[in-house]
Amino acid sequence: MTIKVVRGNPTPEELAAALAVVRVRAAAAAAAPSGAAGPKDAWSDPARLAGRRVPQPGQASWARTYWPG
Repeated sequence: MTIKVVRGNPTPEELAAALAVVRVRAAAAAAAPSGAAGPKDAWSDPARLAGRRVPQPGQASWARTYWPG
């Protein structure tokens, strides 16, 4: 793997810290099982709606259909 600094002038300490992070992330990715799923996206998690009451039909039910979260 080749890493090239394209902007700025990092100190040797800054460059070593950045490379350490890259190496740790690469090692973690290599150690993870190939079929492992990444972290779940909170937006697509159906559990975020589980504790909420479903809007009931009525005169202003359209206004209660937006559930911020």
